[in-house]
Amino acid sequence: MTLPKIWSRLAPLALGLAALSFGFDQTIKWWLLNIVHMEERRQISITPFFDLVMAWNRGVSYGLLTTNTQGLLIIVSILIALALWIWACRSHRPTTVAALGMIIGGALANALDRAVHGAVADFFLLHWGDWNWYIFNPADMAIVAGVGLLLYESLIEKRQN
Repeated sequence: MTLPKIWSRLAPLALGLAALSFGFDQTIKWWLLNIVHMEERRQISITPFFDLVMAWNRGVSYGLLTTNTQGLLIIVSILIALALWIWACRSHRPTTVAALGMIIGGALANALDRAVHGAVADFFLLHWGDWNWYIFNPADMAIVAGVGLLLYESLIEKRQN
């Protein structure tokens, strides 16, 4: 049995984007919770289609599968981040590695929220008329951007082959 590869030439790219995604998310959350005091203000209208709101997500994604067992979700997030890290270290494609770094940073930022607050802090609400999107945070944006980049790359690769 061979041990998984845990470092590579592109590992600094994944680590840097994971750290950037994690740090940006945690900085925004700290600012909104401690400086803006979103828990007291509840909602701030920014534009006709974008508000800052305070929501604590105890679910997996967008409030789905809500649970009070945050420890299990933290462990799953860490295990997924480790698997993605191994994938990133095995990949030779900078786009793949960058995407995985963003996903890892977002997943670990939300896991930290669960460990510290018992839920993930979400603040961003897009809406139009009676339509509302899910409330999300910068970590969610990093995860979605990373997944989108992986999908884009797979479509481009498929088209080139």
